[in-house]
Amino acid sequence: MSKAKTAIVILNWNGEKLLPQFLPSVIEHSRLPNTRIIVADNGSTDASIQILSEKFPEVEILDLKQNHGFAKGYNEALRQIDADYYVILNSDVELSEGWLHPVINLLDSDETIGAVQPKILSYHEKNTFEYAGAAGGFIDRYGFPFCRGRILNITENDEGQYDQSIDIFWGSGACLIIRAELFHRAGGFDADFWAHMEEIDLCWRIRNMGYRMVFCPESRVYHLGGGSLPYNTPRKLYLNFRNNLSLLYKNLPSEKLFGTLFFRMVFDGIAAFRLLLEGNVRGFFSVVKAHLSFYRNLPSLQKKRKVQNSFLTRKMHPEMFRGSVILNFYLKGKKRFSELGF
Repeated sequence: MSKAKTAIVILNWNGEKLLPQFLPSVIEHSRLPNTRIIVADNGSTDASIQILSEKFPEVEILDLKQNHGFAKGYNEALRQIDADYYVILNSDVELSEGWLHPVINLLDSDETIGAVQPKILSYHEKNTFEYAGAAGGFIDRYGFPFCRGRILNITENDEGQYDQSIDIFWGSGACLIIRAELFHRAGGFDADFWAHMEEIDLCWRIRNMGYRMVFCPESRVYHLGGGSLPYNTPRKLYLNFRNNLSLLYKNLPSEKLFGTLFFRMVFDGIAAFRLLLEGNVRGFFSVVKAHLSFYRNLPSLQKKRKVQNSFLTRKMHPEMFRGSVILNFYLKGKKRFSELGF
């Protein structure tokens, strides 16, 4: 495969219904010179590859042969793709006209920008921010992620209130444009995450390397969400709780590590018993299982932390909210980003 300036890479698993629905917008609206569109198939057992071959001949197919999960699947795919910039794109994202040019311009204009996220809106309600990314991701002092336009499960309407290009803490894996060299130098996604929060972990490492994450409001995409794993399933709860503890352990400064983990575990305990009181027994055990998995994986996480010590400078970044988004939400009723005073 020849080197491209931009490689749009979609990781697909059993997406025979999503591909015909969303690929046409990718092809139509991504016609910049030296741009390739690649679907990396993660061991699909449906007709995905046949559909791609017959209906989308302009799209390159990279057959990974087995399901590696989101994190390792992208690592396996991207190590085989030579490009300046990678567009990591979910298979359930509709692109808009002119979406690619402004994000590439941002990366071209400033070498300190490591990655860019466009504005991510809901596919079904196109004037509403989408849960996974909205207008750029942040994190609070206890590791709870939130976005401009989305606090916990509350999403705002897009009224132009976040139409400023600013530094963010993390960009969504639904649509993330990242320097290829930096992706590999940072070690790519942590394959042990499998899926969920792996992009926050990667962005945190890149921030610790001194690079910026930037939101680009001129670029708009529309995300279906929950295309491969619906929100709030036991599996997703497990991965989110486990991976959140893992990313904290790997990336926090030493002086913040144990205090933060203690309070985070208190919050998780409250969340687990709330699920139990709501009758969500499977959700309760998902949280318990996540914590047990985290404890079992501590030796591996400690090794990763030591490896990262050789090239990362850990610190509390300006894009990390010093308060608690949970307490602000439930005790103070602050359910919009603009109300946090951040």
